[in-house]
Amino acid sequence: MPATVAYRLGTLGAQAADRFAARVEEHGVKPKHVGLMAALDAGESASQLELATRLGVAPSLIVALADHLERLGAVDRARDPGDRRRQVLSLTDRGRELLATCAAAAHALDDELTAALSPADRAELTRLLGLLAAGG
Repeated sequence: MPATVAYRLGTLGAQAADRFAARVEEHGVKPKHVGLMAALDAGESASQLELATRLGVAPSLIVALADHLERLGAVDRARDPGDRRRQVLSLTDRGRELLATCAAAAHALDDELTAALSPADRAELTRLLGLLAAGG
């Protein structure tokens, strides 16, 4: 079983996730917070419900993540003037700085994880992982 792709990806994925979590926790966030900030950075302001749908998580999780990020000054939460029941989240300048810090941590971890690979092998791994992700 250890020779299977599923086992190897699972093991490496768990190790990478743990190492990434440790690095971003130094900045007061968890990987899910980073994911929410990345989603906000990738688009315009979005409602909590829209974000939950886009990220495939429960709306209550978005609320909890947004609460924490709001306390850090990383997101703003405002009522939609067109629908007062709707809360809209947007990334602040502090949030963009925090996201950039977390992205730098991810890139550094990428460099560590792929240190034994040539640049061509690393590019091929990235390409193959993209294919696997798109197919699953």
